[in-house]
Amino acid sequence: MRTHRCVAAAVAAAGIGIIANMAEAAEIKVLSSAAFREAYNELVPAFEHASGHKVSTTWAGTVDIMKRMQADERFDLIIMSRQGLEELIARGKVAAGSRVDLAKSGVGIAVRAGAPKPDVGSTEALKRTLMAAKSIGYSTGPSGVYLAGLFQRMGIADAIQPKVKQAPPGVAVGSLIVNGEAEIGFQQVSELILYPGIDYVGPLPPEIQEITVFAAGVPASGENREPARALVDFLTAPAAVPLIKSKGLEPG
Repeated sequence: MRTHRCVAAAVAAAGIGIIANMAEAAEIKVLSSAAFREAYNELVPAFEHASGHKVSTTWAGTVDIMKRMQADERFDLIIMSRQGLEELIARGKVAAGSRVDLAKSGVGIAVRAGAPKPDVGSTEALKRTLMAAKSIGYSTGPSGVYLAGLFQRMGIADAIQPKVKQAPPGVAVGSLIVNGEAEIGFQQVSELILYPGIDYVGPLPPEIQEITVFAAGVPASGENREPARALVDFLTAPAAVPLIKSKGLEPG
């Protein structure tokens, strides 16, 4: 609660202008991928307290977000990878010019809590670790798409394919690690570092790291555009930066 009060006070003091009359309060419906969740879940209550708006959030994987938007489900704000959001803009599902970058994250590596941490300090070390691993997990989101191509470039895709377990859309790779389906798992750093029951090993080696930018955009059919933009202003306020960094992300 102290964090919420401090963030709300700092944002209001910055003059962002999000404070709304309670008579004008709106319910902002957000559809979001999970990479920004930890920071978002601490910032949103502060926004609600400061603005009087109510935020209703649906969490989904990238594949599901694309399907929901293609089906014209109604939301006021979309949060997902910048690449995915740009695709929705190109399709006319998200308003052109509404994209705001929120944060960025690299791909991280984790194992079950208490398990020996493998050597992943270089590309060759990671390659040896993957070849020796009994099972490997990654997501269907941006990090999973990148890893599938990376393993091809490393020349190990065919060798490790029988050991690969891909998390279903919207399912955390951490859950595969906890239940024993994956000895080692890969996902956005922000989705691994605070997941219970696993130990974060570290990021991909710098020479093969992939940084994904997560962004927000207002759907073309959104009904609460100004409240949605006020929420984006809050999430990108300077006062929110320390909290965003504490969750394994860098401001966008």
